[in-house]
Amino acid sequence: AACKFQRRRCSPECVLAPYFPVENTACFMSCKRLFGVSNMVRILTEGVQPAQKDDTIKSLILEADARQRDPVYGSAGIITTLREEVAKLQEELVVAKEQLSFLVSQLHQ
Repeated sequence: AACKFQRRRCSPECVLAPYFPVENTACFMSCKRLFGVSNMVRILTEGVQPAQKDDTIKSLILEADARQRDPVYGSAGIITTLREEVAKLQEELVVAKEQLSFLVSQLHQ
């Protein structure tokens, strides 16, 4: 998808080809809008170990998708929402445990 977008023949040493096949043009376009092709290539060639490339691309795709859904906060907004939900559920768990211990104590009386 990257080479097709840039209107050039995809070479065997293209670093983006394994991660953005022609069928996945929309995913490539969202990453390109946020990061730019040159930055993605630079990140993959200079910034990460070869074993981490798959995870790096997944992270770039997730961030681009999150930014597309929420241009202001992106993935940080999702993380904040999930943290608030976890805190609320932890509070509910404490209340449920208190109620359970009260009911158990009532049962044993």
